Amino acid sequence: MRISAVSNRCPKPCFTSGNGNYENPINRNTEKGLTVLQSVGTSVLVGGTAFGIASFLIPQSAKMRMGKAGIIGGVLGAVSLLLTLPANLYNTKVRAFTREKEMDVFSRDRELKSNILSEVDKEVKDEDVSLDEKINHYTTVQMANNGNGVMIKGV
Repeated sequence: MRISAVSNRCPKPCFTSGNGNYENPINRNTEKGLTVLQSVGTSVLVGGTAFGIASFLIPQSAKMRMGKAGIIGGVLGAVSLLLTLPANLYNTKVRAFTREKEMDVFSRDRELKSNILSEVDKEVKDEDVSLDEKINHYTTVQMANNGNGVMIKGV
């Protein structure tokens, strides 16, 4: 049986645009559109259920039975949309803002680590820097990556 890393099979997410700048993957307009679609779908479901119940409760001998049931279902669906849509839009806006900030922190952290490691790599390739300084900077970066803390050194 062969076991391989997941990253070999799946592409890693890339949050940079074509010009190399950071691009946040959270899109507020898409989130808003999906929330409106979800609220409309829920309201249609409420209206359809109200139509079914009203058509069952209105006697069959009543004049325009299905029309009355349709009006009842439509009104209840519209009322449920008017009552739930503002709250859903507000909650979506707050959640999208929070997720944007989380992705910013995550991506900026990854970008900073990448920049630090590239600087250490340049320093390692530089022949003017002593071996002790190279090892010292590399171990400091590795300790920071592993979460073991960074030693504070005096001047």
